[in-house]
Amino acid sequence: MRTALTELTGVRHPVVQTGMGWVAGPRLVSASADAGALGILASATMTLDQLRDAVREVRSRTDRPFGVNLRADAGDAAERVSLIIEEGVRVASFALAPSRELIARLKDAGVVVIPSVGARRHAEKVAAWGADAVVVQGAEGGGHTGRVATTVLLPQVVDAVGIPVIAAGGFHDGRGLAAALAFGAAGIAMGTRFLLTSDSPVPAAVKAAYLAASVTDVTVTTKVDGLPHRMLRTPFVTALERSGRTAGLVRAARHAFAFREVSGLGPVRMLREGVAMRRDAELTWSQVLLAASTPMLLRAAMVDGRTDAGVMASGQVAGVIDDLPSCGELVERVVSEASEVLASLGSGR
Repeated sequence: MRTALTELTGVRHPVVQTGMGWVAGPRLVSASADAGALGILASATMTLDQLRDAVREVRSRTDRPFGVNLRADAGDAAERVSLIIEEGVRVASFALAPSRELIARLKDAGVVVIPSVGARRHAEKVAAWGADAVVVQGAEGGGHTGRVATTVLLPQVVDAVGIPVIAAGGFHDGRGLAAALAFGAAGIAMGTRFLLTSDSPVPAAVKAAYLAASVTDVTVTTKVDGLPHRMLRTPFVTALERSGRTAGLVRAARHAFAFREVSGLGPVRMLREGVAMRRDAELTWSQVLLAASTPMLLRAAMVDGRTDAGVMASGQVAGVIDDLPSCGELVERVVSEASEVLASLGSGR
């Protein structure tokens, strides 16, 4: 199945495995790449040295194209861009809109630049700055999310920009891929669906919690980091929502300090990144502190298996997923089903 996305990135199928912190490591990314999808390595929870090692591990596992997801507001974003260029990574994706300068530097080095956005105006901005493609996530998507449904947002962006658009938020099967292509997208990006595969490193107890969830068990809260965040509703999340402001900030400070130890970030760099987050995302200092604590709450679940003390970012599709295929089985299923749907529509059946 050839689209503008496959032509741009060199992958076999118009499917993207998104860069999920603590989840999208070398094992999942290489399995996704071998399956013909575009695997994206999550770098926000890695030190610079860990990222270099992870990139090299992916390359040792597969000869297929893959990408690295970056935080545009990270204090060492320029250094991470240098690493991507030096290591010959095919794609750089961004969770926030990168600067015009970062885009130009990557493109000059032959790296494909694909930012993720949640609004039409942001898509228009990065397209004007030279982005090669854009991932557009609707409100159904997991993690930080907006308020506009994919079915409304996607056609808006397709009509507004002249670069390939990749649809995200609410996709898990071939019918979704066919629908996205009908809207004018060049492919789909999936996070929760790839998290729930046998190649995902997430602990079995956490996967079981996702599989047991219904559509109504997936909620949006601002209590984790001050921004709308879609995740599984658990007793821990309910407790967060009931906690007072002071207790929340004390908890956030404790987790932020723990993340500094794990990530190797010194206090000066963390302060610098906080300033950047406050400026670029227009956050209050309280929200910055909450945001700094989020990686450890995700780590508690995704690495340690603590469903009682961590948060589990999730798209709404978790409520309709009931199996754990390999990445190869998943991608083959999605593409085959999409082809069948499109063929049946073309034949009038």
